Amino acid sequence: MNWRNGVVIKSKMELEAMQEAGRVNALALSAAAAIVRPGVTTAEIDEAAATVLRQHNAEAAFVGVPGVFPYPSTTTICVNDELVHAIPGDRRLIEGDIVSIDCGSIVDGFVGDSALTLPVGQVSSEAERLMEATLGALLVGIEQMREGNQTGDVSFAIQSHVEANGFNVVREYTGHGIGRDMHEDPQVPNHGSPGRGIPLRSGMTIALEPMVLAGAPETVIMPDGWAVASADGRLTAHFEHTVAVTPDGPRVLTALETPLEGIRYNQYFVTRPASEKVGT
Repeated sequence: MNWRNGVVIKSKMELEAMQEAGRVNALALSAAAAIVRPGVTTAEIDEAAATVLRQHNAEAAFVGVPGVFPYPSTTTICVNDELVHAIPGDRRLIEGDIVSIDCGSIVDGFVGDSALTLPVGQVSSEAERLMEATLGALLVGIEQMREGNQTGDVSFAIQSHVEANGFNVVREYTGHGIGRDMHEDPQVPNHGSPGRGIPLRSGMTIALEPMVLAGAPETVIMPDGWAVASADGRLTAHFEHTVAVTPDGPRVLTALETPLEGIRYNQYFVTRPASEKVGT
């Protein structure tokens, strides 16, 4: 997987461009989320996102990402014990599943990257708690994205929230800087210690992505070389937003201005820092 070394500080104009990439990505992700129901295939969910990107003349950021073979799809779609990087296909969702959708888009040279996990019909109480804890971890992580903090403060907030709810964060996969490249420095793990890591400065943009496991934190790579699943077969969840550090506090770049109708976790799409008292 390509990685751009060095923290890239974005100008005000570049942040506006990233906001547009994030908006388009949020529209694609919401279109995918809107068709999640029993009987739908993961390929159909992927096509819903791809259609929106085409409508906005956006590129799919994930297509062609190098690995054991170039990644072939617009989204990654993970079901139940699958954590990240699963390729959409003919798998049909069934009642009680939970499904994680991760989408990346490129607009005018800048990348937007975001993800969420949704229930398929009625799900278990454990699944509900897992999704709520993972979204909550994202929100507390966003709150730490402030000048004067360090990346370890973000990581610690995410880990503390998840573990307080009885779950575990993944160790091998991290949040990451983002901009003209999908993966830039710094890496932001979902575990860490406060006061450690890289200082946060205005103009830094990071994709925060709590990846949470109901059971043990160990993962395995599946036979296709892309999908990652929990080693013990228990449920996983994944929420992600692209967030900028600004003089006025954290700015979520992959949010929408207004709530969406008929989508579970529609508050995710209008996420604002808790200090703004909007959408959280």
